[in-house]
Amino acid sequence: MHKNFKAISLSFKNAPLGVRELVAFDEQACKRILRYFDEFTDISEALVVSTCNRTEIYYTSPNNLSEDIIKLIGLERNIKNIADFSDYFIEYNDYSEAVEHLFYVSIGLEAQVVGDLQIINQVKNAYQWSADENMAGPFLHRLMHTIFYTNKRVVQETAFRDGAASVSYVTVDLVNELTVNLECPNILVLGLGEIGEDVCRNLENIKNKNVLVCNRTFETAKALADECGYGTIAFSEFKEKATEFDVIISSIAANDPIITKSLFKNNEVLSHKYLFDLSVPRSIEQNVEDIPGVLLYNIDNIQSKASVALEKRLAAIPDVKAIINLAIDDFNEWSKEMEVSPVINKLSNALEEIRQSEVARHIKGLNDKESEMLEKVTKSMMQKIIKLPILQLKAACKRGEAESLIDVLNDLFNLEAQPDKVKK
Repeated sequence: MHKNFKAISLSFKNAPLGVRELVAFDEQACKRILRYFDEFTDISEALVVSTCNRTEIYYTSPNNLSEDIIKLIGLERNIKNIADFSDYFIEYNDYSEAVEHLFYVSIGLEAQVVGDLQIINQVKNAYQWSADENMAGPFLHRLMHTIFYTNKRVVQETAFRDGAASVSYVTVDLVNELTVNLECPNILVLGLGEIGEDVCRNLENIKNKNVLVCNRTFETAKALADECGYGTIAFSEFKEKATEFDVIISSIAANDPIITKSLFKNNEVLSHKYLFDLSVPRSIEQNVEDIPGVLLYNIDNIQSKASVALEKRLAAIPDVKAIINLAIDDFNEWSKEMEVSPVINKLSNALEEIRQSEVARHIKGLNDKESEMLEKVTKSMMQKIIKLPILQLKAACKRGEAESLIDVLNDLFNLEAQPDKVKK
């Protein structure tokens, strides 16, 4: 069964943002896909991971269902020409490649920002949705918990998650540091390109804050604000209200600065104003710091700090991969043994039927104490008899030779006719 694990992936590595947006799913869409798999396909277990950078479906099936899954994505997202996007999808039909890819994605090796802190939580959510829809069986449960444990080891034993390694992470880290003494800082996020969106989502890491989102297209601001639980402000209003904010984070596209020194000329230095210019070209006038209490951080300041953290993360990759490889080896051993567990159960059941049949022949005329002793002795015998075949099966699994031994046991005990569960 474990060899039937596969994956299909569309990510930032080979698909532009416009395409990724088309095939992105929210929680309800992910669950609808899982229910479809359960009701209409031979997929026994599945995981749907959808973020701003990737949409991936992991599934267990004896068949390659990539083409059908792409069509289903098209139906779910109402994309009539979904076949035109098929080249953006990468298939992992080899079990080992699919497992390794899920490890790498979950730990952050495949993230746009190496070591992304968010991805493991997004994978945990996807796993919860699979469990909610009864599409997580023994294989997926074991795989996901192995990944979570591996992630814990990576965090504790390497520098892979140390520091902030993206502009948005660094910005939010600085905001958090600079406003630590403010009970509830007022924050304006101006401009919702890719960086602005990342900043909004990363601001969730700051517990107490009041965030307003502003964009030239109000509908875009409203959609993201609703997603994150923030408020909105019209683009035409942000200048007159600029001094009301403790923090302004601007990543808006503009040929000339739209936040100027004149907006703060009447600023009373009751508290500092922190401005972050993440735009290229810059959208905040450089001499704004002439105003007392106004501090400006530009993209170069922030990128420099991010680069240092990124270098540490890149240097830690060999250690991370070594930890992952050990985890995959252990998981593979378990997966192989899982394949023979039905055979072990059936063999136990066959021997138990023989034991019960023989006990029934001889138990008549025995008193309670004698009957109890007979049960105890015969059960002990069966446990010792079955111990060697089980050990041999597990050893054969490690050598990749389990099939021949399974065939012998099937012939000797007619295991195909036995139920999967041991009778009590």
